[in-house]
This record gives sequence, C-alpha cells and structure tokens, in this order.
Amino acid sequence: MIRIKSIASAGTFESNDCIVTIKKADTLSIDIESVVFEQFGNQIREVVVKTLSELNIKNVSVFIKDKGALDYTIIARIKTACRRLGVYHD
Repeated sequence: MIRIKSIASAGTFESNDCIVTIKKADTLSIDIESVVFEQFGNQIREVVVKTLSELNIKNVSVFIKDKGALDYTIIARIKTACRRLGVYHD
C-alpha cells in the first residue's frame, strides 16, 4: 500500500546538521532559518535551488532549520525529505 504524504522531513537540529521540511505547493518557495544565515544564507539557497533543479522538482515549499550544515548534508536531507514525500526516486 502506498501512502500519499503531504509533508515530509529529514535531519536533526544538532550541531552541523539541519532539518529539511518539504511539502507540496503550487510554486517553489524556500524559507531558511540558520545560525549562519548572515554568512551563508545565499549559499544555502543556491544549494537548495540547484538540488531541486537536478531532481526536476518545482512545486514544493522547503523550510530549512540549519545549525551549520555543510552543503553535502543539506543535499542529503533534501533528497531524503523528497523521497519521503514521494516526489523523488533514485
């Protein structure tokens, strides 16, 4: 039985990690809350946009609560949340 989800998350709010929450939406929206937003907010946004573009995912709302995660961690959390939501399969 396949369960259709409307929201999915991945990650933790530990140091050097982030929680990515994704839900289906009409358009792409990205909201970032980060302890390093002043220094790396634009970089985090670029990673999100690039990752979703590579996955061909356009209509989702993304919320990231970050505590200093590196790019590869953010990418992994996005992919996992998208898998859990059912919008990405590798």
